[in-house]
Amino acid sequence: MPSPGSAGLEGLVDPVVDAAHAEPFEAVEAYRSAITEVRSAAAAYYSGPDLVLDDATYDALVARIAATEAARPEWKAEDSPTEVVAAGADVVGDVEHSSPMLSLDNVFDADTLRRWADRLERLLGRPAGGYTVEPKIDGLAVAVRYVDGQLTLVATRGDGRAGEDVTGQARRAVGLPARLTEPVTAEVRGEVFMTDADFAAANELRTGHGEPPFAHPRSAAAGTLRAHDRAYDAPLSFLAYAVHGLDGAGGEPAPHSAAMARISQLGVATTASSRAGMPLCATIDEVVAAVDTLYARRGELGFGVDGAVIKADQPADRDRAGFSSRAPRWGIAYKFPADTRTTRLLRIEVYVGRTGVITSVAVLEPVVVSGVTVTSATLHNFDDLVRRNVRAGDTVFVRRAGDVIPEVTGAKLDDRPADSAAFGPPTICPRCGGDIDRSQKRWRCTRGRACGAHESLAYCAARDSMDVEGLGHKIIRMLVATGLVTDAADLYDLDVRTLAALDRMGEVSADKVVANIQASKDQPLSRVLTGLGVRMTGRSMSRRLARHFATLQALLDAGVADLQQVEGVGPERAVTIAAELVELAPLIDKLAARGVNMTEPGSPAPATPAPGGALSRLLPLQKPDGTPMTVVVTGAVPGLTRNEGNEAVETLGGKSSASVSKRTDMVVVGDGSGTKADKAEQLGIRILPADQFAALMQAYAAGDIDTISTILG
Repeated sequence: MPSPGSAGLEGLVDPVVDAAHAEPFEAVEAYRSAITEVRSAAAAYYSGPDLVLDDATYDALVARIAATEAARPEWKAEDSPTEVVAAGADVVGDVEHSSPMLSLDNVFDADTLRRWADRLERLLGRPAGGYTVEPKIDGLAVAVRYVDGQLTLVATRGDGRAGEDVTGQARRAVGLPARLTEPVTAEVRGEVFMTDADFAAANELRTGHGEPPFAHPRSAAAGTLRAHDRAYDAPLSFLAYAVHGLDGAGGEPAPHSAAMARISQLGVATTASSRAGMPLCATIDEVVAAVDTLYARRGELGFGVDGAVIKADQPADRDRAGFSSRAPRWGIAYKFPADTRTTRLLRIEVYVGRTGVITSVAVLEPVVVSGVTVTSATLHNFDDLVRRNVRAGDTVFVRRAGDVIPEVTGAKLDDRPADSAAFGPPTICPRCGGDIDRSQKRWRCTRGRACGAHESLAYCAARDSMDVEGLGHKIIRMLVATGLVTDAADLYDLDVRTLAALDRMGEVSADKVVANIQASKDQPLSRVLTGLGVRMTGRSMSRRLARHFATLQALLDAGVADLQQVEGVGPERAVTIAAELVELAPLIDKLAARGVNMTEPGSPAPATPAPGGALSRLLPLQKPDGTPMTVVVTGAVPGLTRNEGNEAVETLGGKSSASVSKRTDMVVVGDGSGTKADKAEQLGIRILPADQFAALMQAYAAGDIDTISTILG
């Protein structure tokens, strides 16, 4: 199977999932068993954390079910997935839809797509009056009702006839306004889903509250949409793909493309307004080309796309073509090759991180997933490994979570070798031979950071931490091996003579490294916290903690309840941070004794006073009420790394964020920005070019109020 962008759709024929070529089941028992398997897999996919079947296997089973029903119609079951929505695809509620929400039939290659267009033309008795091509988003289908421009109800698809009321949570979805720009009454249908940025932010929130990460964006969106008692609000997005009740000129039904343009004007995000767009095609050849383009670009969109949806644009064509029992004849879904693949698990290896956390990693036979060759994947914690029941030699399902991190989701148990043996978790630390603390889901060497001194020191010296230039892995390895350094505080006891005595060091190089180590004493508290590597914190959380408590002593004195006053710190994270600080207290004392800064600087002193009076102490990125503006930095800011850009936001009094939402106040856009800039435009959020942001920083450092006022308006 070629990777995305490597070939056109004409080369992507996959007969195993084409119902026209699929092999019927020979026995009715096998047919019924397949239905049970498909519906069970659908339930696991839509409501649970795991994949029972990968996409390709699921589609192949559905194709065989359809082929069997065509060959033996007397076997057809009432709950066949060819007739009704698969069990678990949604929760059936008591909100009755104004008209059924039907699914679409699938095709899997260009030839079958052309045959569908031929059938449509025969039904119409003429060529169709145009087609639209939209992204097939892997989200949760909903119906949204607006009355006089006000959002009144959001309901899931359910069984297609009635769904569940999810208005409360759906209101937060970006792209779904609470009020339209005009007092229009209409029903919008679309997908609630998570973008790549949403999914990353949601998992950060989820793991920060002590919960396991979401398995994939679809289940994350579904779970979030139904959540009522979570301690956090995971981000959601919405794109409309249909609208009912908006007539065209003269009260006549509007073409699909015109209706979508109209609802977009009213403020609703649509598939047409997304980065994928919605090309209007005159011929099936143009449709194939548009689908080919979407397939090649799907990795650039910022949200998961598992296919394309092709629809007849003209209402007259739709009326004439009509519907089958479960799907419209005027629309079809072209499913892209599955992003979940199977490969052989060669072995399971165990690693120890810098804080002593012990993790398992699956070493795999190379497999291409979403255009990337994957040779290893995470297995999460040891309890999770046992639950997923994977062993060396198994054929396993592999996917890239959020199209980024490879993970193993399960094994094909029917293909398990007869001589396979269950994986035996380590009984002692694989690195130092010490005891293992198994009291939490993530096991840890009882020696903690002392077990991984090299990793801890390298992390501490890194650019985004204490930024000790020249102190690389090679030097750290020698320092640890010779016993000269066991923790970060020991670095500040090094002198030029000691360093110069190391292999291939030299006095000049040693002098530079020592100078850089000593200079790092002046780093702000946020960098010190990052360098300490407190579990369940990172660069952003370290900055929040430093700004909230101002001094490390205040942070050490804080209780669990005090820590929870910091944004993003839930009960479990607070307990972990508090315990970590107790463990790190001796090291913190050693660092303080060597003169390392333990405070977070406030506003930098201006270079010159403002003309006519003292410089205002208000920070540029604070609101008039003193609360911080939420700012997202996307793309390159001149002279800054990505992390330094986020630090600059907070130095100027703002709050940095990784994702754009309705709560965002400003987006800084530089070269290489992607979907975040597009979303900001859709939401009407202020955009500040990166060069102006750099100028704002310079003006603030210089106390130049006039320039600050000019930039911020």
